[in-house]
Amino acid sequence: MRVRCRFEDKTFTVGLLNNPSARDLAMMLPLDLVIEDFSTNEKIAYLPRKLTEEGSGSFSNEAAGDLCYYAPWGNLAFFHGSYKYSSGLIRIGRLDDGPQPLLTRGKFALRIEHLPPA
Repeated sequence: MRVRCRFEDKTFTVGLLNNPSARDLAMMLPLDLVIEDFSTNEKIAYLPRKLTEEGSGSFSNEAAGDLCYYAPWGNLAFFHGSYKYSSGLIRIGRLDDGPQPLLTRGKFALRIEHLPPA
């Protein structure tokens, strides 16, 4: 499943993984959230409710462009720089064309919606 994300003048698509947390997110769409910078390597957006953590566990091959859910805080983490797995982080997708749109600094309204089938 793929979703479209839009903030400011940026639009990008994300391929969601086939895991319970990603499916739970997809069931909530469309969503209007706020996306903002966090640290030097990610943007975050808080969800209206927590996602399921069923089937979660550690992962490897962390890379810029990953979309993760951080269970302890209930937020999405859009990584635009390198990062390392930490407890509570669940990878739920990957940006289709890389993290470039996430490099725009600031706080913006974010829309996440299903991408219509081609």
